[in-house]
Amino acid sequence: MIIYALATGAIERGSVYLGQFPGFGGKLLFAACTGSVFMAGAKILDCIKYEKAERLARADAQSPPPPTMAETGREAA
Repeated sequence: MIIYALATGAIERGSVYLGQFPGFGGKLLFAACTGSVFMAGAKILDCIKYEKAERLARADAQSPPPPTMAETGREAA
């Protein structure tokens, strides 16, 4: 939903640029507006990935390690 809102705002701003700067300059600024949405979306998705990895690392640090064969009394096969 956040990416959609960013895209809507970027298109609106790009449309204003097309009106203010007709020709190639306006089209270039319009493309820059839409390109910024791709960069922001990628950053948001990266943050989600890193937060998930951090949560998993924190959960692994809190759980005790599995018992070794010496602790269970079993011999290696």
